Amino acid sequence: METAMQQAHAEPVERDQRHIPLKVSLCVWATLIVLTLITVTASRIDLGALNVWIALGIATVKAVLVLLFFMHMIYERPMNFVVLFTALLFVFIFISIAILDTSTYHPDLIPDYAPDMKR
Repeated sequence: METAMQQAHAEPVERDQRHIPLKVSLCVWATLIVLTLITVTASRIDLGALNVWIALGIATVKAVLVLLFFMHMIYERPMNFVVLFTALLFVFIFISIAILDTSTYHPDLIPDYAPDMKR
């Protein structure tokens, strides 16, 4: 005398399991390694205020690759992309505001000044 809901949960659910081909996984992995090397190289070159933006851009590309291929987001419904894109857009806006605010007040800072550490 099981209800229909209990019967539905008792049966094993067959999921649509998609596997990324090994060739694609290796290409994505190699791209991540190259992007990591570019990040390390870019950190050693002084580009002024662009250093932060370049690092954030490379990190974003790497995060998107991991999300799409290793977390299988590429096989998800389009609405999930809308939610993801909206979340990333807001993160980008908040980080941009924080960086702009920091760069606005940067000239007011006094180098090597810490009021609590008087010698």
